[in-house]
Amino acid sequence: MRFVFDGFLEEHYALPLRVAALVVILFFGIFFVLKGTAKIIEETTGVLSHRTKLAGGMLQSIGTAFPDMVLGVVAAIISLRLAKTDYNAAVNYAIIAAATTFGSNIYNIGHAFWCVLRQNLANKIGKSILMFPFIKGLGTVRPIKEHAVKPNLEEFDNSIDILNVLTILTAVVAISMVLFGKVANPPSSTNGDLYQMVRPVGFVIFFLGVFFMYRFRRAKREEHRLSVEEEENYYQKKSNKVIFFHLLFSGIAIFLAAETMVNAVKVFSDITGTPFVVTGILAGIIGCLGEIIVIHNFTINPRGRLGDALVGVAMDNIVTTIGASIVAIMGGIFLGGNALILIFVIILTLNTMLIWQISKLKNYFLVFKKVE
Repeated sequence: MRFVFDGFLEEHYALPLRVAALVVILFFGIFFVLKGTAKIIEETTGVLSHRTKLAGGMLQSIGTAFPDMVLGVVAAIISLRLAKTDYNAAVNYAIIAAATTFGSNIYNIGHAFWCVLRQNLANKIGKSILMFPFIKGLGTVRPIKEHAVKPNLEEFDNSIDILNVLTILTAVVAISMVLFGKVANPPSSTNGDLYQMVRPVGFVIFFLGVFFMYRFRRAKREEHRLSVEEEENYYQKKSNKVIFFHLLFSGIAIFLAAETMVNAVKVFSDITGTPFVVTGILAGIIGCLGEIIVIHNFTINPRGRLGDALVGVAMDNIVTTIGASIVAIMGGIFLGGNALILIFVIILTLNTMLIWQISKLKNYFLVFKKVE
């Protein structure tokens, strides 16, 4: 996909061929590459977490957040290259970098909120429900009482703690951009104020993000006998080196697929005249698809790893925020005033809503254990 179809997106090819290549890349990338690598991440992180006692959510977040980080960094590099020759284009690419890194957190947290919301509804009515109403192909959510292996309560606590950390980091970024990052002379093409995430704040966010990743690195799941499905897992009989290689390969595959898909989205933008900001938002969706698929799979195919998956979602967003801090250190994070307000308000709101739903799920589980 990266080395064959990507070439047909170039301008010297006929428009129908470019559109066909665009459709093939997006379809194949979403339904084959990202879905397949998400399955590998799901299976490998379960085995590694069991063997190393590291949090499976942290392991999966490193693989699934990789595209968000790299896409933002690549956009920042392009922005810096254009800074002296085409300042307007440089700012546009910097906006793409910001929309990719922070925008992906919106979709990631939003989908996790929906998954936990549906799980709570299934628990409340005591029967299985579709993940998305009227769409059978996207899976069914079963009540926790029907799960063969139950989630661990400490993982729910861990996910809430990490989401609170994420809320604080996001608020620090937003406040610092408003207080210290207003651009004195924005380009003429920019409507309204323009804000930058300044380099000192980038360093602070980077070190805080790494510290909290280390702080929550340990798994909280209780040891339990592996289910038949887990015992038959292909990776149970493989060495840690082989598993780490496959996990690394999955991260690289996700990156190559995401890079090609973002290029396809950019071509779509060029063909249709879609603004750069929208292109960045679409790139954010593509970058977080891996984690969305993982939390989705752990919800409809529960093996006691729902809490682990929630830790992964929160960790993924911290890794993405670390990526944003790296881009800021490079000097490539810009957002317009309206976009800044909307993106950060939505992230903070969704964080609060997800914490609310996880708390409800934890309360249900406490009651269920007492009844048991």
